[in-house]
Amino acid sequence: MPRLVDDQLFGKEPNIVDPDLIEDGLRSKQFATILDLLGYGEIHGIDDPKGDGTNTFQKNIFLDGTPIKNADGTENFTDVEVHLRNGTSTQNAVPDINGVESTIPVGVALTNSPFTTTKTGTYKLASGENETTVADGVTLGRNQMLVNITNHGYSVGEVVHWENTTATGTVQTENPQTQNILSVPDSNKFVINTTFQNQSFGFNETAECAVKTSVGLSRTITNTNVNKVRVTLQFPSLQKFGDDGDISGARVQTSIRITENNGNIRNPVILDLTDGRTTSPYLKDYEIEFFKEAKYFINFGAITIQLENHGFSVGDSLEVDFREGRLNGTAVTTTISSVTDANNFIIAVSLANTEFGNINGQIVHITDQLQYPIVLSVFRNTADSTDAKLQNTTNWLTYTEIQTDTSTYRGFAYAAIRFNAQEFQSYPKRMYRVKGTKVKIPGTDSNGLTPIVVHDQAQADSLGLAGDINGFGFIHYPSGYQFNGTFKANKEWTSDPAWILYDILTTDKGFGGTEGFITEDQLDVFSFYSASAYSSTLIFDKLTQTTEPRFSCNVVLNRKNDAYTLINDLCSIMNAMPFYGVGTLQIAQDRPTNLATNESEPQYIFNLSNVTEEGFTYQGAGNRTKFTAVEVSYFDNETQQIDFERVNMDSDTTDRLGFVRKTLKSFACTSRGQANRLGRWFLYSQLYEAEVVSFTTTLEAGVIVRPSTIIGIQDPVKAGVRKGGRIKTGVSTTQIVVDRMSIEGNDLSHESGSTLTVILPNGKASKPRTIQTIDGTTITVSSAFEDEDGNTATPQANSVYVIDSPSVKLQIFRVISIEEKNDCQYTITALFHQPDKYNFVENLEVPQARNITTILKEKPAPSNLTASEQIVLLNNRAVSKIFVSWQPIQGVKQYLLGYRRGNENLKTVRLSRPTFELFESELGTYDFLVKSYNALNKLSRNISSLRFSAIGKTAVPADPSGLTVEPVSEQFIRLRFDPSTDVDVIHGGSVVVRHSVNTGNFATFSNAIDIVPKLSGNSTEALVPALTGTYLIKFIDDGGRKSTNAAKVIVTQPDPQPNQVILTEREDTDSPPFQGNKVNTFYDATFDGLLLDGTLLIDSITQNIDDLSNIDFASPITSSGSYEFANEIDMGGIFNLMLQRRFVTSGLLPNDLLDSRTANIDTWTEFDGALAEDVNAKLLVATTELATTTSTAATYGQSETTITIAKTSHGYAVGDQVVIDFTAGSATDGNYVIQTVPNANSFTVTSTASATISAGTSCTYGPNFSQFNTFANGEYRGRGFKFKVELTSNDPAQNINVTELGYEASVKRRTETVNTAIASQCATNNAAKTVTFGSPFFVGTGSLGGSTTAFLPTIGITLEGAVSGDYFKITSISGTQFDIETRDSSNNFKDLSFKYTAIGFGKGS
Repeated sequence: MPRLVDDQLFGKEPNIVDPDLIEDGLRSKQFATILDLLGYGEIHGIDDPKGDGTNTFQKNIFLDGTPIKNADGTENFTDVEVHLRNGTSTQNAVPDINGVESTIPVGVALTNSPFTTTKTGTYKLASGENETTVADGVTLGRNQMLVNITNHGYSVGEVVHWENTTATGTVQTENPQTQNILSVPDSNKFVINTTFQNQSFGFNETAECAVKTSVGLSRTITNTNVNKVRVTLQFPSLQKFGDDGDISGARVQTSIRITENNGNIRNPVILDLTDGRTTSPYLKDYEIEFFKEAKYFINFGAITIQLENHGFSVGDSLEVDFREGRLNGTAVTTTISSVTDANNFIIAVSLANTEFGNINGQIVHITDQLQYPIVLSVFRNTADSTDAKLQNTTNWLTYTEIQTDTSTYRGFAYAAIRFNAQEFQSYPKRMYRVKGTKVKIPGTDSNGLTPIVVHDQAQADSLGLAGDINGFGFIHYPSGYQFNGTFKANKEWTSDPAWILYDILTTDKGFGGTEGFITEDQLDVFSFYSASAYSSTLIFDKLTQTTEPRFSCNVVLNRKNDAYTLINDLCSIMNAMPFYGVGTLQIAQDRPTNLATNESEPQYIFNLSNVTEEGFTYQGAGNRTKFTAVEVSYFDNETQQIDFERVNMDSDTTDRLGFVRKTLKSFACTSRGQANRLGRWFLYSQLYEAEVVSFTTTLEAGVIVRPSTIIGIQDPVKAGVRKGGRIKTGVSTTQIVVDRMSIEGNDLSHESGSTLTVILPNGKASKPRTIQTIDGTTITVSSAFEDEDGNTATPQANSVYVIDSPSVKLQIFRVISIEEKNDCQYTITALFHQPDKYNFVENLEVPQARNITTILKEKPAPSNLTASEQIVLLNNRAVSKIFVSWQPIQGVKQYLLGYRRGNENLKTVRLSRPTFELFESELGTYDFLVKSYNALNKLSRNISSLRFSAIGKTAVPADPSGLTVEPVSEQFIRLRFDPSTDVDVIHGGSVVVRHSVNTGNFATFSNAIDIVPKLSGNSTEALVPALTGTYLIKFIDDGGRKSTNAAKVIVTQPDPQPNQVILTEREDTDSPPFQGNKVNTFYDATFDGLLLDGTLLIDSITQNIDDLSNIDFASPITSSGSYEFANEIDMGGIFNLMLQRRFVTSGLLPNDLLDSRTANIDTWTEFDGALAEDVNAKLLVATTELATTTSTAATYGQSETTITIAKTSHGYAVGDQVVIDFTAGSATDGNYVIQTVPNANSFTVTSTASATISAGTSCTYGPNFSQFNTFANGEYRGRGFKFKVELTSNDPAQNINVTELGYEASVKRRTETVNTAIASQCATNNAAKTVTFGSPFFVGTGSLGGSTTAFLPTIGITLEGAVSGDYFKITSISGTQFDIETRDSSNNFKDLSFKYTAIGFGKGS
């Protein structure tokens, strides 16, 4: 079919050159085709209300918000063509959809000269006055001409140039014609149109004529897949200049034809007249589809095609595309079943909408197989311009071979729209009012009742559904219908959200299908039916005053979304939620249990008797924002826009909570009434249904209750009264005996209007029954207990009951989750539910408050206030705490407590328990005041008070106890004691362990010294040196407070094994005493001991010297000092040395002596003076493996305070002590500690004075001693030893007196035995045998024992193989060896073997 496409621009306007000239008359336009996907799977489609093929469905298609056609059938747009496909498995492709395009340039100007191949003949012209004329057996229309030329060879559609050649007579002599051939009756005749008007030329008058044809410009198409071609012509300018200066338009006639390989000209041929004016290049496109346009007729099922000279035969295959009428949009591939004549045939096809009525003469497109190659020819029919004033050049720019899209897209519903682009500035926004996907619909029940999807008002009226209904697609379930789980054979469209969700879950549109995750047997189809029945119920909407289904789903799901969100969105339409239970996926809907009253009654009941001992736990909305207004967005189908429905709460609620608005987006909603109900449902739910309850129940309830189940809860803790429990005896269907009467005496009091609900034997809750009488524990109701299905029964013993009374209503909740626990228990979580919510949502009724508790009454103040104090751990720190408690008041959840210390300001705290803890309490008197809150946060009028005296952390720790001793070795013992009971000792405190050489009452804590560093406060044992005397311990808390009394234990060391004493040193018995190096210490003859010095010089004392009781202690005591022994020990080699210390000290207060007291001695309360316990002394020892007289020459340099000593391979380490004599330079001689050892040839020490001394300056240094370590009785190893005592005082008024200071050095007795025979070889070598000891013995030095032979070992020999007269002789005994001679009776050397035992002292290296 040829089609004019024209210019490629949307809405192109004419080019106006000058306002005084004729405007460009040419309008450019483009036809665009758009495919819109409407859905996956078969859809119902777009309604065609008339169903007569008049395209009334186009009123449901909108371009830029405007329907293509109005409801009355009038058009809003021209040149719009629509094809619909509904996603069936048998649908055909939409025609005219371009696929692959290939553009071939031509770029040649067209010319009409010369017309060639002239043929002559005669013609007859029809009358201009009659509708038809018959000439030579051929019927002519008005102004048509019959041309007779023998064997003309022309075809229908071919362009011919006709001229009259008759010179005289009445025959037309003017107006030559260029026309398409309309028909070819036979090989000698053809018919053309003329432009002659009202001709007087008589019927059957014959005149002569000449006919010419032009070869035009042609191109050959060989691609057999091409089924459409587009020809583009260009007119550089179209205008004519008049002699008077006027400029007008011009016209050019062109024609295009397709010729098959067999010479057949494809009809029809394009004949087009371009008429107008343009000053710029004007493009014109022509699309030629390779089909034949015909007409079709329907006669009760038979489809006849009328196509002149069709040339087809029975059995030929054709593609048939119906373009008008009842079958518009249908395309089929079929065959010819019969041929009526040369112009008519019948096709073999059976289509819907053909079984009734007739269709006459509607357009259909027929496509058959072309004969390739084909020739595309373009002609210029207008004479070429020879006048410069006439501009009408015509160029053939390009042609485009097009392979149309033949995809059927079966299973996808879509619309193809072809429109005139001149109507729009850009591609228009398209909207379709579609009845969407087809889903399963419940089928006929056992009683023959069938659900019906209601499509329109007429159908609703026929079903007797009252009211003017707004919104269709709902399902009408006939009265008495009982769903049996089966569906109709064919799917249908519906707006029912339940079955739409079911379809999404079970088909490949969503999560089902052959490769899906969900199958139908995994769904509880009955829960979907219940939701559908509630959703499709018609309700009268008081807002819009119309009747509509409660919930409708109208949505396009065209975006990728996760499964959870999509399922919940669909559930939200009908106020439902999905859950998995009993092996199937179910949906639970927020709907009333009693549809008749639109209210909810409990489907199960709970009280404290059928939940675990933890009872019920409630959680409110807290500080969550509460909205009092909502704006709900929905899609308005009439305006085709998003609209908003505003819903406000009543003025009282808004005044109380303020105007707080929220915007909601309703999913799949196109109804204002449904949007309003959603807003009311949201406001009500978040204002009145925000409380959540959780509890754990047993198997009997857990297997019955499901999500969305409505439950009643009678909680005496919240209600303030018990009105529920267990049934003791089920007497009859109207009487029960319950477990007990009362907790407080009024549980079973009869109140008019009270109802009773019980659990029946089938596990269901009975309907509430009005209580008739209560006699003790026997309750009688007015009518029999029955469940929601009308089944009556007598309750069983041990079942559950609750009472609902006007003064204390049951709490109603909707279950939202159930979780199975161990031991056959289930945890249930439920949301508070207002039974009359639905009347508020649908009937606009004001909600009524439910009184569920008695605890709103004013409460009394608590009684029996008590308080206690203790030290506790807080953040790993010991603090003082006051603990206050009182007797709780039933029904009271919160208390107000006030407290203050002394006259401080009152502080208050709100409590949810009947206890209070005050941390960091201090010494003083505290007042505590307590009131009770009721449920409305109103305080009790009376008050309870308590006064309490606190001591804080001022108390000293408890005395230590359980001190015992256990031996570890000769040198050490272990002290064990009970742990402290004080938190501030255990955390942050310490344990002090001291030793005194005294025993009995003379051993005091102040006269003892620390034997080990302080222990952690949580310690229970200590490893200490084994010393004779008394060990004492005290606890110290984190504030430095000591326990009052020390725990003591006396230790007496056993007599030591006989060792050799090599030195006894006493610094205190030297004359004068304490001759060593003193730092901040001095010897005081008054105290006969070594003491810490004062902090001031004599010149700094300002007090009158005559007033001083003791000039030595006129100033505060320094905090620390030291004394280094005058002499060192040098063993002459490296040996083990036993050291036993002599160390006696006592604490004293120098200014609290007897001589300083002036009061009468009879008034003294004590004579010992205050205790000095904040002083201590440590005895230390350091060792070296070098001779103490070692002196090594080296060099040094100093930078600031760092002195670097340079000596090759010095062998010293970090921490060693060394005495350095700086023989040159200004560095200060002294004892230093090595700080760093950069390498094997240098080490550094730190000076107290900063200086710069060049490297290479001379110095000498002594041996490297270890750091000073605590001197405990025991065994040490080394060559050199030196000793030091350190004194400390933590109180400037306290001093420490060292009265005895020294040690005893000894070496252990040692025996070395060799039990392996040694060959003397005296005869062999003619010399004595020298034997070396395994380890050297200590034999003395000049200062230790007086000589190097003072302690020689003794040798014992055992000869082997000796005979009478053989003997041995020992000579040259030293600490390392001896000589032995073995001789015979003749005094000659003799070779003998021997063993030896050497007994001496010490073990050297």
